[in-house]
Amino acid sequence: MFYHSVTLDEKSCVGCTNCIKRCPTEAIRVRDGKAVITSERCIDCGECIRVCPHHAKKARFDHLDSIEKFKYKIALPAPTLYGQFNNLDDMDYVLTGLKKLGFDEVFEVASAAELVSEVTRKLMEAGKLKTPVISSACPAVVRLIRVRFPDLCDHVLPLYSPMEFAARKAKKDAVEKTGLPESDIGCFFITPCPAKVSDIMAPISVDKSAVDGAIAISEIFPVLSGKMDKLTSVEPLSNSGIIGVGWATSGGESSALLKEKYLAADGIENVIRVLEEIEDERIGELDFIELNACTGGCVGGVLCVENPFIAKARLQRLRKYLPVSQNHLNRSGIVLGDMKWAQSLEFSDVLTLSKDLSEAMKMMGAIDKIVADLPGLDCGACGSPSCRAFAEDVVRGFCKKSDCVFVLRAKMKEVASTISKLDDDLEKGL
Repeated sequence: MFYHSVTLDEKSCVGCTNCIKRCPTEAIRVRDGKAVITSERCIDCGECIRVCPHHAKKARFDHLDSIEKFKYKIALPAPTLYGQFNNLDDMDYVLTGLKKLGFDEVFEVASAAELVSEVTRKLMEAGKLKTPVISSACPAVVRLIRVRFPDLCDHVLPLYSPMEFAARKAKKDAVEKTGLPESDIGCFFITPCPAKVSDIMAPISVDKSAVDGAIAISEIFPVLSGKMDKLTSVEPLSNSGIIGVGWATSGGESSALLKEKYLAADGIENVIRVLEEIEDERIGELDFIELNACTGGCVGGVLCVENPFIAKARLQRLRKYLPVSQNHLNRSGIVLGDMKWAQSLEFSDVLTLSKDLSEAMKMMGAIDKIVADLPGLDCGACGSPSCRAFAEDVVRGFCKKSDCVFVLRAKMKEVASTISKLDDDLEKGL
């Protein structure tokens, strides 16, 4: 069973092939003039949404009125949200504005990020993690590793993301504060990307997420801005520092570990290149690797409203006025068990040709044979992202070899030549 926040609007799709070339797991094909998304391959990175010129790819998320299903409503703002506002020098304006929208409480995901950073530091110092440790904060990257890099699954940090941990802590605190049952308390993440929506609806590390919904930054931004403009006073709600807010941009999580041997990469193509080099053991002597599918980190999410580089610059200015960190394990009562994954990350063999090894080898041979007859241009005119992907589709029975325009052209030339030769023979015979 797969849930995906990235969806296709067939009416808007013109089959232009932009998406098939940029999908990191080759999950998209163009068939009969329309894009088709292969559910089991999609990692909801949102890259197709970013590159589609016709807005045929869309993200599913919850709307603001969905919070009314709960008696007690908690907003979980991603630190990325702060970077969307110009001239913001006090995060309490944003947090107070969220309460004016109908939330009873606000729990910053940035504050949970500071605790996740501290736990990660302690686990690494104790030598309890396999190095290089790969961050688990970006669900698109975790899903990418799960389907394309099986040997790296045990390198992924087995801790809840700040979003998930924030929801669990917020609900626990709210139950104690209000006396309400947990079912009456709703936690809603203010999300910069569709991958987080999928992580809520179909989590990998737990059976059920503690987050009850995700509202896009792009949806909440206009109404939140309106509420903020009308504020006459603000509540002192912020409880995060430089470390927590820094998670919104690439390199923020890594720098919070206070280690020198780390690497931070962003943008799905760069992420794949780094993962390939780790898998080939060409990257050594690193303790931690932070990977973000979106350019610039979470500030580059397709559900944000601001240019990621402008948002990053705003956050850098905002952080100047913050303490280093406002959340510490020795004061929170948090233990490792509160943050550790309930399930380990397991490889999902959705890209495997066949579970039968001999059959897979035969298919591989057939693919190689077809590839040898193809031009190697990876033009996408066949509806597949590359010549090799097209050959695989042919072997799997999803299309015909003649769907390649170059193969078809060669056949037509051959037929034309044969007809011409017959005509010549007929003339000679006459």
